[in-house]
Amino acid sequence: MPKLGSAEKSAAVPRVGYLVYRVERRLRARLDEEMRVHGVSTPEYVTLSLLRERDGLSCAQLARWALVTPQAMNLVISGLERRRLVRRRPDPKHRRVLRASVTAKGLEILDRCDGSMDRIEADMLGDLPSETVEVVRTAMASFAHSLEATNPPPRPRPLGSRGGTR
Repeated sequence: MPKLGSAEKSAAVPRVGYLVYRVERRLRARLDEEMRVHGVSTPEYVTLSLLRERDGLSCAQLARWALVTPQAMNLVISGLERRRLVRRRPDPKHRRVLRASVTAKGLEILDRCDGSMDRIEADMLGDLPSETVEVVRTAMASFAHSLEATNPPPRPRPLGSRGGTR
């Protein structure tokens, strides 16, 4: 059997980065569609999820986690607060800093959104054995860590910007 040259090999084996990009684009499209059914946007779902795990983050901290500008995150938080899905309270030590928390109503919506996310992940992972899913989870976390460690984080994007073209 003849050996493949690098050009032939690259045509036969897709780059990992390209595959991650394809998954991200399709996952984002499904998330946008499903979250809309629950009355939230994907950035709002991500924000509610972050606050459930890390109660009391400030808008600036949330923006860093979500890789958006503080102004964009303020729009997300303000919208969630108007709909009573989050509440903000002044930090006792720094009165100008507002700490956000998910409300009971926000947790109800988040539970429904999580159900949609569970279905999307089930579709994505198909019939992979649980051991393989754990390998994928570990690999994805390692990829993210490696990229964060070897390069500064990307500049925050304005809200709704997905970068690139479809």
